[in-house]
Amino acid sequence: MNQKVLTKAEEQVMQTLWGLQRAGLRDVTDSMPEPKPHTSTVATMLKILTDKGFVSVEALGRMHFYSPTISKEDYSGQRIAGIAHAYFDGSFEKVISYMVKNRDVSIADLELLIEQLNKDKKISQP
Repeated sequence: MNQKVLTKAEEQVMQTLWGLQRAGLRDVTDSMPEPKPHTSTVATMLKILTDKGFVSVEALGRMHFYSPTISKEDYSGQRIAGIAHAYFDGSFEKVISYMVKNRDVSIADLELLIEQLNKDKKISQP
């Protein structure tokens, strides 16, 4: 499974950009949590994210607007699948079992998940 992974700093910028959807450098920097990184640091991160294919840039005159090219949901799904593959032999059953054992997920959470999956299954069937 060969997928691109965000560094912690890149992920912070992406979290902000996912919230904004389309923004200029100043908007991204101003929307970052405290302590806010320097504008030049955010500009560097956006350049790296563009090079990696996570962000697209649109130039309008002297302004540049940045947009995510992957949704937060899609990236999260890829990361979870990558973790399952790398650490749990590709088994989501092992992932969930691990999370239940470590009290990261409760039985009540699992029951809600099963209920939601059953609803989704009924909706997708004709």
